[in-house]
Amino acid sequence: MSNRLNKEREEKLQPVRIEFALVKLAEIGITPIFVSDSSIQFIYNGAKIILYPYSGWFTGKGITDGRGIDKLLKQLKH
Repeated sequence: MSNRLNKEREEKLQPVRIEFALVKLAEIGITPIFVSDSSIQFIYNGAKIILYPYSGWFTGKGITDGRGIDKLLKQLKH
């Protein structure tokens, strides 16, 4: 759990956002190597990418860091 102000909202939405992100990644053929209660890790072009679905933040070598699952998917499709 993070240090956010509305922890109840985060507790409620985090599992939903993780599941949504997993479905979207599966649709483009990406399989996670690690899923925790707050992040998803996968390999893309030989580099580990980390996605934090609640905040939408993603980072890793080989992609431009950013926020938003749609922006991540756009980078991964190219």
